[in-house]
Amino acid sequence: MAKKTHLKVRMVPESNPDSKFIYYAKKPTKGEKVKNKLKLKKYNPNTRKHEFFVEKKLPPHSK
Repeated sequence: MAKKTHLKVRMVPESNPDSKFIYYAKKPTKGEKVKNKLKLKKYNPNTRKHEFFVEKKLPPHSK
């Protein structure tokens, strides 16, 4: 089976990490971007503004 080229990461608002609104993004598994935390500017409907969203680990998988 082939190795995965991207990893799914959860993006939470930088200003309020406990917010219920989150984005999911793809992050490459190889290259320069692997070492850095992903930081994207996205729209937050709770505050009705564009804000920075930072990468946070996905919760552990439950069976």
